[in-house]
This record gives sequence, structure tokens and C-alpha cells, in this order.
Amino acid sequence: MVNDLALQRNKYKHLSDEEWRWFLQQVEGRERTADKLPTFAAIEDWWYPVRLSCEQCSSEATARYKASLCQRSGLSAERSVSETVCQSAGRSLLDLTGGYGVDTYFLSELFSHTDYVEQNAELCRIATHNFAAKPITIHHSTAEDFLASAGQYDLIFLDPARRDSYGGKVFRLEDCTPNVVELLPALLTHGKRIMIKLSPMLDITQAVTTLSQVTWDIYVVAIKNEVKEVLLLSGGSGRITAIDLSKKEQVFTFTREEEQATQTKMVNGTWSNGTWIYEPNAAILKAGAYKLVAQRFGLRKLDVNTHIYTSETLVPDFPGRVWKVKEPTPTLPKGKEMKQANVLVRNYPLTAEQLKKKLHLRDGGTAYVIGCRVAGKPTIFLADRLQ
Repeated sequence: MVNDLALQRNKYKHLSDEEWRWFLQQVEGRERTADKLPTFAAIEDWWYPVRLSCEQCSSEATARYKASLCQRSGLSAERSVSETVCQSAGRSLLDLTGGYGVDTYFLSELFSHTDYVEQNAELCRIATHNFAAKPITIHHSTAEDFLASAGQYDLIFLDPARRDSYGGKVFRLEDCTPNVVELLPALLTHGKRIMIKLSPMLDITQAVTTLSQVTWDIYVVAIKNEVKEVLLLSGGSGRITAIDLSKKEQVFTFTREEEQATQTKMVNGTWSNGTWIYEPNAAILKAGAYKLVAQRFGLRKLDVNTHIYTSETLVPDFPGRVWKVKEPTPTLPKGKEMKQANVLVRNYPLTAEQLKKKLHLRDGGTAYVIGCRVAGKPTIFLADRLQ
């Protein structure tokens, strides 16, 4: 829609160039984020920022999940999980990296007052308009400058930018903006609880080690088997929760110590014609529960470095993908000519594209060709997907 509209500039001669660009930005913003942010799309006079801010912001689903964590983590005063703390005088939130304000908007519903901090003047202007009816104060400032004279908050939230001054991606907490490692003492001084949103690309173990002054609860949040964000919440017990919000029954909680102490049953030597194979969902894999997931569901692991598991009878309610094996073989057997299949590789000598080319396969269909190592040996499975 917006691309077609952009070609109709002559129909809107009454608009200045600046007004025209703003008009297109609003149309594009609503068009791009209607599914991602349905609450905002339903507000007639809601303002949208530039495309990059719309693309990088949290979804409504993940923002609401953050709010639910606050309710379950003692940030809702003495009220029940079903109540908010909007009426609780003195309960305060500080969002140090306000941005478009998606997280600010949904988290603020739990607090009597919220301070939104953002160093981008245009985002502050948009937030001032969008949050006019809410108990949210807008501050055009850097996180560092604001903290220097900040008061006390029940929760401090921050989502460090993961790009350098040249627009390149960074993968260490120390390289993000603001630098959470340097800010941590000030955060602990001014916040009773701290919540940090991390990129799925960041190494969780490294991040927690870097911020080891605090015991963090860790939440790996996925939607439709794609990890969207990793959350650290202070004041916990060090538990790790992997959740796919599109399948809320698929919640897997554990500690790093439990994972390290678990002994995994492995497939011995040659393949024993197990009937079912399983791959945990993306949140569990990102969280690192490679051994515990096998123990809890009574599965055997195909290889030390192959995070695929097997059982001879179907295990119900497995949190991930499940296939029924038709045939395992070191190479695709003669007489099994296939023209179309979904190709998946895990810990296999070839990439999916290379294996697809070797087998002369087109993408699609219902059949699966899965390449992986079983007890050290490259193996191909012909399988049908159950879930």
C-alpha cells in the first residue's frame, strides 16, 4: 500500500515535503506493525517512528510477557497475579532505553509512575504524543546522565542497542549501548529489581558471567520456534525458563547445575531403528538444556554434538518437532528416488543446500530428509513430521 501511495505525490500538493514524508511514515508504520502491535493499530491517533525503529521494537506478545514476569516476581506489591499495581502509590518504573516505547507502554500498566528515557529526540517527541494519557514522564537524555541524578525505582528496565556507531552488529554486552557492565553498580543502587533484554545472538553464559555480581533468572522467549529475546531478571534464584509464546504449554524450566549434573543416554554404535526422533524447540536449544530434555522425556541422544533425540515409542507433549522415521541410512538408498522434500541438517558434513543438491531435491512436500551424525556416523533419515 505505502509503495503505491508514494507514487501519488501529485495528489497531495497541499502537503509540504516534510508533511508528505511524515504521512508516508505513518501509513507504513501502521501497515508494517498491525499484526505485531494490534493494540497500537487500534488507536486512531497513534504515531509511528521510522521503519528501523518499528522493525527493531518488541512485539506486543513479548512486551506483555515481560509484564507477566513482573506480576509473578513480586513487583505487583501485595496484589494477586490477576491485578495490576496502577493504584499502588509509589510503585515506579524506569525504562532507560525507551525507544519506540512498546515495552514502556505495557510495563507501565503495572506501576503508578514511569520514567521513559531516550537519547533520540524524535522518539521522545513521538512518545510524548503517544503516552499523553498515561502516567509516563518523557526524558530526553542518555541512560548514563539520567542515572547520575536518579531516584529509587521498583524496576529498572533496559534494552541495550546492539549496533556500533557504524551500524554493525555487536555480540558482547560491553559493546552495547548503554554499557550495562559499567552501569551495573548504578543500576543496583537505584533499582530494587533490574530487567535486561538481550539479543538472541548474545551468549547467555558469557553475559551472566560478565554480570556475576547479581543472581539472574533467565528467560528465553520464542514465538513460532524463533527466539525473539533473552531476558535477565535480578533477584531470582538462577533458574532458566525456555518458553515459546505461541505454544504456552511448552515451558521448560531448569538450572545450569541440573543440566551439568545430568547423564545423557546415548544411542549406542549403530542405529537401532528407533521409531521416533525429536528436536527441542528453539528456546530450549538456546537455553542449553541439551541433556535435561532427554532425561525428562526418557529419550536417547543421537550423538554428543547432535541435539536430536529418539525413542522407540511416541512421547506425547514433547516441546518441539517430532518425526516418525521411515528409514535411516548412511546414504539415500537406491530405489528411493524423491523429487521433493524438506531437508534438515544437524551436525552433518553437508549443509542443507549441499545435501538437497546432492539428492536432486526441490523444497516442499510432506516428506523430510534429515541429515545428522548418529554415534559419530553421518546418517540420513527419511521421515514424516508429526508436529
